[in-house]
Amino acid sequence: MNALTHLVTLTVNGQTHRLDVPAHHTLLRVLRDRLDLTGTKECCTEGECGACTVLVDGQAIDSCLVLAVEADGCEVTTVEGLGREGALDPLQEAFLEAGAVQCGFCIPGMIVTARHFLAGNPQPTPGEVAEAMSGNLCRCGGYSRIVKAVLAAAGGRR
Repeated sequence: MNALTHLVTLTVNGQTHRLDVPAHHTLLRVLRDRLDLTGTKECCTEGECGACTVLVDGQAIDSCLVLAVEADGCEVTTVEGLGREGALDPLQEAFLEAGAVQCGFCIPGMIVTARHFLAGNPQPTPGEVAEAMSGNLCRCGGYSRIVKAVLAAAGGRR
């Protein structure tokens, strides 16, 4: 460790990591480059697209906008941390069943955002889902299938 780096402790997907990171590195960069968790995508790096969405202490955040040192001591959940023991998370299954996965680039951020949203609203309407997902951009244009998938995961098949 030197003056330009900081020792941070992150609990990522249930596993604790102590890392010496440069002060300017984002959480996104640490997740992808240091922990090899590449499900979190790097896209706009401006907090506009949602491809890098992760949960930090239960809150959905754009990891491209948060410095790793700001997340010191936090619990981080990436898309890789949603499924357990080789099984897909129900949201992941719903996205597949609804045909909501096209190129797949935006899907990890969509699924993490949906997980956060459903934690606070387990029986949403289609309009509520569309609004909750509005911060995540899909360049393939599969929004109706994404809404359908989130509703299916909520048990609210409509």
